[in-house]
Amino acid sequence: MSVTTPSASLAPADGAWQLYICHACGYIYNEQDGDPDSGLLAGTRFADIPEDWACPLCGVTKSDFELYVAPNLSALQNSSASMAGAHLATQRSAPGIVVVGAGKAGWQLVQNLRSQLPDTPITLVTACAGDVYDKPLLSVAMARQIQPQALVKETGSEAAARWQVRLLAHTQALHICPESRTLRTTQGPLRYAHLVLAHGAEAALPAPLRADLCWRINHLQAYQRFQAALGHTPRHVAIVGAGLIGSELANDLALGGHRVTLIDTQARPLARWTADQAGEPLLAAWSGLPIHFMGTVQLQDMQRQGDQYRLTTSDGQTVMADQVVAATGLVTPTRLARSADLVWQNGIAVDAQTLQTSVPQIYALGDCISVNGQSSRFIEPILRQAQTLTAALVCAVQRQADMRDSTVQPCVQPYVVRDAVVRVKTTSLPLSLH
Repeated sequence: MSVTTPSASLAPADGAWQLYICHACGYIYNEQDGDPDSGLLAGTRFADIPEDWACPLCGVTKSDFELYVAPNLSALQNSSASMAGAHLATQRSAPGIVVVGAGKAGWQLVQNLRSQLPDTPITLVTACAGDVYDKPLLSVAMARQIQPQALVKETGSEAAARWQVRLLAHTQALHICPESRTLRTTQGPLRYAHLVLAHGAEAALPAPLRADLCWRINHLQAYQRFQAALGHTPRHVAIVGAGLIGSELANDLALGGHRVTLIDTQARPLARWTADQAGEPLLAAWSGLPIHFMGTVQLQDMQRQGDQYRLTTSDGQTVMADQVVAATGLVTPTRLARSADLVWQNGIAVDAQTLQTSVPQIYALGDCISVNGQSSRFIEPILRQAQTLTAALVCAVQRQADMRDSTVQPCVQPYVVRDAVVRVKTTSLPLSLH
């Protein structure tokens, strides 16, 4: 792709720079910043980008981007600018908003909220360090020769200082008591005015897979530990599950110099998307890579033998591997939802108008939710969910501060479920699945 030069001729009348969002991974191209690593200088208008340009995170093409309007909820509630002075003094001593989860959903919501509620107390509870990173890069880091530590864009403590939130890192959320509006954590109880669950989903672990014998790579810290375990010499990695995550990891590990055995109950990879019939061309693209696909087999047993792992299938085949990865789908943790008796429909059921759960003052977004029984495990919807939830919480904070005005329109920005087009980051053969 040739290097572009900024063009002022396409500037809007008001001179504003435009933002464009990738439907596949949520990456936002800012015309003002450009994409220097790809040869797009700062000030490059989206219209001037060559058609062969690829998203720097997930690799999809320019055609997968659309115009993005950054959250600005002031148009939804004309009184938001008046949340200052005496009204905000009461908020400083109030329990405030507690968010559980510091992934993409949690941090996106924090950023949106802070732009609208600069003085409302916000506490972010996370079981990890809370570092900010681009999750799609976990599937392509080896192919791009990105070191695990380089994936961190901003540490949790740095992000917390920038957004003026209280970060409780390495803290488990244990139990919700809706009656007292209290979240019990491993660092003690937290009172909340509004609670948001953004703890995401976790990798399923069907038998005979065991948590102490295999890796589940669904967040940065697990990926960093996995990379450390691989070391600096080629390894043999067995991946159980040839869906989206399993196929992406197999592709990246092989390009990183490792040997991979990919095991699945289906005859071809990516079998969930039957209409696309992507498995056969993907296997063909892998023909020159050290990837061995074992299809139509059921894992029957897994044991540790010295420094290796012995996997046995139901038809008697045996695989010896240095490391084992479980890529057997995602499930939403149920503990917090059960503790608060939240309605469950393939995830935490939320109202599309506000993303409130079945219990007042408790909301949810991201991988852990379902709307009309439909869950979403992708990044792109999170930005829209965060806008919906920010609008709802701004209204709720206003009501608490007794700032109701019958002339102000309700600040509702409903979340709309869209059919997802899944971009598979198998760089040997990038795919779009419907």
